Amino acid sequence: MRSAGRTTVLLALLTAATLLIAMFTACSGKDDIETYGTSSTPSSQQPESLAPSAVATSTPTPTPSPSPSPTPTMPPQHIKVSFIGDCTLSDALAWSGSPGSFDAVYNAEGFEYFFKNAKEYLSQDDLTLANFEGTITSSTSHLTKEFVFGSPIEYMQIVKDGSIEAVNLANNHTYDYLDQGVTDTKAAMDENGILWSDRNTYSIATINGIKIGMCGIDNVSNNDTADQAYPMIDAMREEGVNVIIVSCHWGIEKDYSPRSEQVQIAHDLIDYGADIVVGTHPHRLQPIEKYNGKFIFYSLSNFCFGGNTGLSDPDSCIVQCEIVMDPTNTYATDYIVNIIPFSQTTKRPGNDYCPIAYEPGSEDYYRVMERLQWSGEDE
Repeated sequence: MRSAGRTTVLLALLTAATLLIAMFTACSGKDDIETYGTSSTPSSQQPESLAPSAVATSTPTPTPSPSPSPTPTMPPQHIKVSFIGDCTLSDALAWSGSPGSFDAVYNAEGFEYFFKNAKEYLSQDDLTLANFEGTITSSTSHLTKEFVFGSPIEYMQIVKDGSIEAVNLANNHTYDYLDQGVTDTKAAMDENGILWSDRNTYSIATINGIKIGMCGIDNVSNNDTADQAYPMIDAMREEGVNVIIVSCHWGIEKDYSPRSEQVQIAHDLIDYGADIVVGTHPHRLQPIEKYNGKFIFYSLSNFCFGGNTGLSDPDSCIVQCEIVMDPTNTYATDYIVNIIPFSQTTKRPGNDYCPIAYEPGSEDYYRVMERLQWSGEDE
């Protein structure tokens, strides 16, 4: 009996042990490992030894935002302006069409002839300003005086082919063909894209963002003084013009030096705000003056002058002025001037209306420099 009881107890113990082993197997970790691979549990809650390294150990490096590109600024501009003297592209009425006259040469040679030797200089600048002494008109009513200048509309081809972009009309031949001649001349300039200015009207050329303003006064037939130009200078400044050029038709014919009234007008204009003053009318070269850092070209003589079949003094020049702007391109800080001595004609004596440069170093070349009182070096 005692032995049977012991056997019963042993069987009970074995049964209990078997149950415990089964329970332990049911709670083992294998099922967790298999499940981990598809678990949506956030990686921060996953066992460190099983989490992907890129998730558990790497912090993304932030990508820096690109720096804004600086607004580009223009470097200080250099604007090259050429100045030439009286251009009378017609005969005087008294000998119109006669042999050797301007009209006769035009008919024989065509419009490209007159500036063929100057074009290489004038086409290499940003702006050429000439004194246009005469009219473009078909009108036949005119003033009664010794020299009356009128050209047909086709003569505008000479201006355009010569690379002239702007003209001054404030001179003593503006009204040769009365009011109709003035109206026709301005219309012809407009139709051909040539800027014009006179004693009442200014013009503005915009070059590389720089505004170049131009106006004129006539001290010969209107006795204008500096204050005639003041309202136009004020108006140009209000329009944001950066550089102001005033053309002055003044002085006495055949004078080689400016009169005191010319000097006073020029100084007054510079003091009021003009940057450059350029003069015509004496038919002679006159000295250049630098006043308060600005340039005054008192007289550039004639350039292409159809008003005479002969010339008592053929000397002329092209003045090229390189205008240097300040770092903000607001105002001029310097002017680099280059003089190119010219003859108004290729033949002497006489006048063939075809200006040509003097040979550097020649007697003619140095005579021009002496009359301008210029050293010959760019300044």
